[in-house]
Amino acid sequence: MTIQFYKYQGTGNDFILVDNRLLQFPKNNTKLVAQLCDRKFGIGADGLILLERHETADFTMIYYNSDGNSSSMCGNGGRCIVHFANFLGLIENETHFEAVDGMHEALLKDGLVHLKMTDVFKVSEEKEHTFVDTGSPHHVQFVTNLERYDVFKEGRQIRNNLYGSAGANVNFVEKLAANTFAVRTYERGVEDETLSCGTGVTAVAIAMHAGGNATLDKITLQQPGGELYVTFTEAEGVYTSIYLIGPATQVFNGAITI
Repeated sequence: MTIQFYKYQGTGNDFILVDNRLLQFPKNNTKLVAQLCDRKFGIGADGLILLERHETADFTMIYYNSDGNSSSMCGNGGRCIVHFANFLGLIENETHFEAVDGMHEALLKDGLVHLKMTDVFKVSEEKEHTFVDTGSPHHVQFVTNLERYDVFKEGRQIRNNLYGSAGANVNFVEKLAANTFAVRTYERGVEDETLSCGTGVTAVAIAMHAGGNATLDKITLQQPGGELYVTFTEAEGVYTSIYLIGPATQVFNGAITI
């Protein structure tokens, strides 16, 4: 069986996109998904995303981590599938679609994808970190000298020891300016640092605002893979109208026999 695929990246977070509206992809084959995401024996990606039909919305987003397991919401993947839907002619500049964490809206404008994220009703501020669920669970922690920080070692330890088998993504943060932060993220499922994490920078932006480390409702997040922006509305500790804003790029496409 031959599968047509499209390789995307959103600020260095890369994905395999497959048009599965005809339901031909063997979506329960965990080993196959992991093999396709393998950078030595497959196409190579941080995750695989299926675009499927939806009864009322424009499409459904099905997301798998590179270990082959289905996962929680992926913000950069969400931005990439919006671009992919536009490429396929399913949408023009605006869209509604469903992901694992519910319905999302998105807008394509000036070369950027504006993806509306789920509302955040609770920000848990601990002594040395903040926990925020932005469709995926995120640990947010300040560090010094982020550029040289051992994200893999420290992130892996926190992901496993503090959050158990379910795990959480771990974001290390350094403040660069009043409303600008550098971020590096260890992602569960990928089990490594990624060049960018969309739900991660969304969690960082909200954590920084909630903790008084940012004052504006637009936060700039700089990651190894590029720059993203997060905007929101906050009232009495509840964050709504949260948008993750940044580029999404189709890198190449091809066919692979499985």
